[in-house]
Amino acid sequence: MSLRVLASKLNIEPNALNAVLDILSERLAGSGLALIQSETEVALAVSPAVSATIESAYAEDKEIGDAGLEVLSIILYRGASTKSRIDYIRGVNTSSTIRTLLSRGLIERTSNPSDSREYLYRPTAELLAHLGVTRVEDLPNYGKISATLTAFEDQKGPINDSHGRHTDGHHTDTDDLAGGDQASA
Repeated sequence: MSLRVLASKLNIEPNALNAVLDILSERLAGSGLALIQSETEVALAVSPAVSATIESAYAEDKEIGDAGLEVLSIILYRGASTKSRIDYIRGVNTSSTIRTLLSRGLIERTSNPSDSREYLYRPTAELLAHLGVTRVEDLPNYGKISATLTAFEDQKGPINDSHGRHTDGHHTDTDDLAGGDQASA
């Protein structure tokens, strides 16, 4: 559930909600349940301690492939990212991969406060729960990998759109929405 909606339903200020969620998280410790929180939403999930048992009971083949893992890694370790930033880092069009990850509930699409023409993609609380972490900062080698991705982007230079124009990472061309994961021009 979004943090904004939850605060509204509880009729409390967003700042007070964080304190309430911290108390709830502490009370759930050791219960088999965990409170999972992303930048924009919160969810109640099975705790990492029992997730393997539950997962084996409901095991399905949910292969997302190498492209899906790469996109998830960028979003998890680089933070909320635009499609053009993800394409830039990977070097290929990721439209179909992003659609797959959205349909499986692993990432969410939110409005971009910097540019209303493009969305930001963020990890969902469900993804964090599946990974057994409550915050992206708890991921293995988070600081090192995040810094490496930032250095890569800094070294590679400004992001170009599909017409070769320099952008600030906010893609404006919608022609690639029907395309798959193809090499960028």
